[in-house]
Amino acid sequence: MVNHLDKKNNPIMVDIEGKDITHRTAEAEGEVVFDKITFNKIEKLKSKKGNIKNIAIIAGIMGAKETSKLIPLCHNIPIDSIKIEITKNTKKNTLIVNAKVKTSYKTGVEIEALTAVSVSCLTIYDMCKYLNKSIKIKNIKLISKKGGKSGNFQS
Repeated sequence: MVNHLDKKNNPIMVDIEGKDITHRTAEAEGEVVFDKITFNKIEKLKSKKGNIKNIAIIAGIMGAKETSKLIPLCHNIPIDSIKIEITKNTKKNTLIVNAKVKTSYKTGVEIEALTAVSVSCLTIYDMCKYLNKSIKIKNIKLISKKGGKSGNFQS
């Protein structure tokens, strides 16, 4: 079992030196939920602060790239690609953020995908909070991961 504690229960970064480089992918998702009035005001995905969708995508990409600086024991991973999509669900007054991250490395990119979604959602909140502070960020989760010793995962 791999963990982040040594024999004396001190925190450590997991040693991945002996692991093989393999192609790995991860997909994560989250939601930003608005009330109907606020959602209607941002229907065109614009706010006083700019284009919500594009800025949130850039923020998510930056977040994924900086994951090892945010999560203390996370490895600095070379990322091959990051794709973030933001879609509207007008029936639920929701923006859905989806991030797909790829690498060819010794460890996976699940945390990078989850960080991309989290930062994108936080950016949407930041850009819209002047309209309503009760916007909710919900259901951030790993959708799938492929590659590596532990195999594939699908939620």
